[in-house]
Amino acid sequence: MKKYILFCFTVVCLLQGKAQEVPDTIGFFEPSPVFSRSRTMLIGISEGVALTTSYIWLNQLWYANYPKESFHFYNDFDNWLQMDKMGHAMTAYYLGYVGKNLLDWAGVPEEHAIWWGGSLGLIFLTGIEFLDGFSEEWGFSKEDMFANIAGTALFIAQEDWWSEQRVVFKYSYHPSPYAEVYPALLGSSAAESWLKDYNGQTYWLSANVRDFINWEIWPSWLNVAVGYGADGMVTSFYQEELYRNNPQYKWQRQFYFSLDIDLRKIPVKSKFLKTVFKTLNFIKFPMPTLEINSKSPAQFYWLYF
Repeated sequence: MKKYILFCFTVVCLLQGKAQEVPDTIGFFEPSPVFSRSRTMLIGISEGVALTTSYIWLNQLWYANYPKESFHFYNDFDNWLQMDKMGHAMTAYYLGYVGKNLLDWAGVPEEHAIWWGGSLGLIFLTGIEFLDGFSEEWGFSKEDMFANIAGTALFIAQEDWWSEQRVVFKYSYHPSPYAEVYPALLGSSAAESWLKDYNGQTYWLSANVRDFINWEIWPSWLNVAVGYGADGMVTSFYQEELYRNNPQYKWQRQFYFSLDIDLRKIPVKSKFLKTVFKTLNFIKFPMPTLEINSKSPAQFYWLYF
């Protein structure tokens, strides 16, 4: 994998012909207006080292605790009512976002920055799937790969069509009561539950209305958002007897309709605040929300997070 990453960025370098030096007037953190071989190779080497280190760390921290076997596939489509698949898609999307912005910083031509940088999440998560494929506890999940591809495609397609992200993935979380009952599975601390308790997570697609409809009265920073969540899950797969005997565990899908704030569109002059807002834009802003689920009447929240 490390050699593959380095090869990819070397190809990008060679495709561009003769590189140029970054002008002295351009600060280190500013994007280069010309293709910089040194910046591109710095990114390639750094990402190769980071990805390799991540795989080694994950293997020692997680996979080493479980028996290994020959490579195999594993169907986990029904796992957590597909909430984990939403997490895969969002991770691929934002790693692609980071990858593309890094290549912009290096002055890599737009087409290559979109495709090579935007594929960073897919490359990284494919490596994770191969680690799963050799673990007796799991396996290579084609369903996870589909989610990885979907998240990558959402990013690349928008960059290719519009040169911007008009529809963005967002995330929100609220504590659920189930982690206290099943801490080993859903997290024994707030930080663990933020990552492991799918009952409290919601994944959103947030669209900037003004990017699609030139409606002057609509604020440029106000988005509409649709969300997906699930509730009442204390096992990764549905166990009929458990949920039949414990009706408090509903095992249900939840769909949300809400407004959102596009922090990238907030009119501020400070470069620092612009950077902060851009960084935090993956978080869904608490707003009035309508919830529709499969087992209860529709609910309205004045503020939902």
